[in-house]
Amino acid sequence: MDKGPGGSVVLIGFMGSGKSTMGIRLSYQLRYALEDTDKLIEARAGKSISEIFAQEGEEAFRQMETELLEKLAKKKGQRIYSVGGGTPVRAVNRPLLKKLGTVVYLRARPETVYERLKDDTARPLLQGQDPLGKIRRMMAEREEAYTETADVVLDVDGLTADQWVERIAGCIGL
Repeated sequence: MDKGPGGSVVLIGFMGSGKSTMGIRLSYQLRYALEDTDKLIEARAGKSISEIFAQEGEEAFRQMETELLEKLAKKKGQRIYSVGGGTPVRAVNRPLLKKLGTVVYLRARPETVYERLKDDTARPLLQGQDPLGKIRRMMAEREEAYTETADVVLDVDGLTADQWVERIAGCIGL
């Protein structure tokens, strides 16, 4: 798929950075179909991501992610892609993400992520001791993969959803 004006947009970032919310907003604003890779994997596997992790392990899930990205890279048309927070961490996925379209890294501060997700009991990361510390460590570990993959880095703290859409559209020439 072509990058630049009129191409697809790939949203990456840590959980709670706004990928799903922004994907919906961009899809509506730009009239592009939205593809959420986590939801697509769940539909293909017939189970939730938590169940895949528990029953088959993280490596099996990561392989499913890579296979899905390979399939999506062959699709025609303009789309908004929202991918799981760990997708860019796997090196083989980075060039696949870039093939999909313009990669936008939604970067949030750890405190912002914590505030958005602190009441979400479905996120295993946030259960147990020191969830903010866990978020900080994981975000630091993933930062290089995110920035290496991104064509555009958007700091999302303090922005409204409308400002996000405006900035992303401006960055990708829409």
